[in-house]
Amino acid sequence: MTETQRKIAFLVCLVTIVLAVLDMQIVSAATVPIVRDLDPDHGIDKIPWLVIAFSLASAAVLPLYGKLCDVLGAKRVFLGAVGTFLLGSALCGAARSIGQLVAARAVQGVGAGGLMSVTMVVIAQLRGPGERDSKGAGMGGIVSGGGMALGPWIGGLLSDHASWRWIFYINLPFGLAVLVLAACVLKLPRHTADRSIDFLGAGLAAAFSTALLLVTEWGGKEYAWSSPQIVFLALASVAALGLFLWRQLTAAEPILPLSMFRVRELRWGFAIQGLVGAALVGALYYVMVYLQVARGVASSSAGLYLVFMAVGMTAAGVVTGKLAERGLPERAFAISGSAVTAVAFLLLATTGSDTSRWWLRAELLLVGVGFGQLIGQLIQLVQDAAPRHQLGVATTGIRLFQTLGTALGAALFGTLVSRLYDGPGPLASVPGTARTAEVHAYVDALDGVFLCGAALMAVCLVVATRLPGSRPVQSAGEPASEPATV
Repeated sequence: MTETQRKIAFLVCLVTIVLAVLDMQIVSAATVPIVRDLDPDHGIDKIPWLVIAFSLASAAVLPLYGKLCDVLGAKRVFLGAVGTFLLGSALCGAARSIGQLVAARAVQGVGAGGLMSVTMVVIAQLRGPGERDSKGAGMGGIVSGGGMALGPWIGGLLSDHASWRWIFYINLPFGLAVLVLAACVLKLPRHTADRSIDFLGAGLAAAFSTALLLVTEWGGKEYAWSSPQIVFLALASVAALGLFLWRQLTAAEPILPLSMFRVRELRWGFAIQGLVGAALVGALYYVMVYLQVARGVASSSAGLYLVFMAVGMTAAGVVTGKLAERGLPERAFAISGSAVTAVAFLLLATTGSDTSRWWLRAELLLVGVGFGQLIGQLIQLVQDAAPRHQLGVATTGIRLFQTLGTALGAALFGTLVSRLYDGPGPLASVPGTARTAEVHAYVDALDGVFLCGAALMAVCLVVATRLPGSRPVQSAGEPASEPATV
């Protein structure tokens, strides 16, 4: 590829990840017009499935996407994922009932699972042998922070001034441009060896992640933790995990080879990413809860506070990328990022119902600086250390661990708040001075969440010290032999 083609390809990857991140967040601001249009009587009860269907489908296909990249080549899988995402977006925009919209969101989620993970494989293969890519390493922090902060705002803007259907239709022109440009400029290694795909292993992985995500989504909310439904799902997830591990030990071409966990960078990199995913829930969701409950900030305005977190992630992603190019190992960023984020969570735990909003913004900026050092560089670390023929599996593996960590973090924090706060019900229904006391009690419960987040990042710091102090010699983007290109 020429340098111009590589720049175009990098821009294509950036747009692709932005689309994926935005669609994780954008629906939250459009729930009211969706319900009003499709099912004003009973639709509100089905709204959570718009998020659940997307998340379940996205997580379930991650291991399969990685294996397909290693067997078929990243370009073909990338084009297929974008095409599936666009099909799901078109179906979402055309939905005439909540049920149709939920089904279309699942199709969209299948594509989105590839948009986030396969795109990072493409970025790795755009690098030359042994080349460091500060853009690719910093992209995770930049687009994740920006998408998380701006997604709800964009969703609300489109819903208010156009139609909620445009939060899905807007994907089509950008996605079609991505498809055309990727088909024209991408020239990546194409694997010609005859290798099988372990579809049984992929199915077991999907069953495990689906059951686990449903446990964390429904537990303590839709059903009690001790209810037959949650107990059954928990047992099903354990059984699926056991069968999956057995399959990986016996399959000729496992979907997630357990031999990867012998590589220290992969083993500890996966663990750190899972902890980061869990802690990120506390920073995103419960700061928004604090602003709305304790400070009376509207949901649309509360989302704008995350801009400060996005700025921190962006700045940290760019700076760490530049330092990485000069030879600083990923271990340094993992240690520094974990320490900074732990301190930021401790500061959030001191936030009360009368804390200055500018002080809160500064705390969120610090959270972003911490996470920005971790997200992009961890992907870089795993890709550089992965065996060359397992680049796709390693990249989607780290994304899967973050997804599962997020689910477990949501369950942990939700349970913690319910145990620490024993209020009378919705705070809006509590009158006068009693409400003030209840707000203080709820903020105290949220402090427990942030302390728990600090503890998770302290564990992350300890794990980060287990990473090697020098870079892997091998470049993950380098093929094992002179490949064909497609």
